[in-house]
Amino acid sequence: MADILVVDDQPAVAEILSEELAREGHQLSSVSDVDSLRRHLKNSRTDLVLLDLYLEGFEGWEVLHTIKRENPDLPVLIFSAYDSFAGDPRLSQANGYVVKSFSNFDELKQKIADTLQRKGVP
Repeated sequence: MADILVVDDQPAVAEILSEELAREGHQLSSVSDVDSLRRHLKNSRTDLVLLDLYLEGFEGWEVLHTIKRENPDLPVLIFSAYDSFAGDPRLSQANGYVVKSFSNFDELKQKIADTLQRKGVP
């Protein structure tokens, strides 16, 4: 299936996502800083990015801007614990927004499936 990159500074989040999305056949990688993100995107195939907006030492919106500037066709889903961004105009750069819920992954899985289908990734 898809190669998904998780950008989050909490390793437990990436681990939970990896376990859950592996059941869907996806391969997950994770990074926690912008330098690692750039290296990963340069050296690896990535079909979709799950981006947390709260990264220690980094502004998530700037990370989104960096991804889109360097990889304009790469889909990015914002995956945040806060639902206060739903109306933020900066979300127009992203391909979707999902509030973190570790008790129910259905919305996240559906957004990933829809986004990958639009990109043509099986």
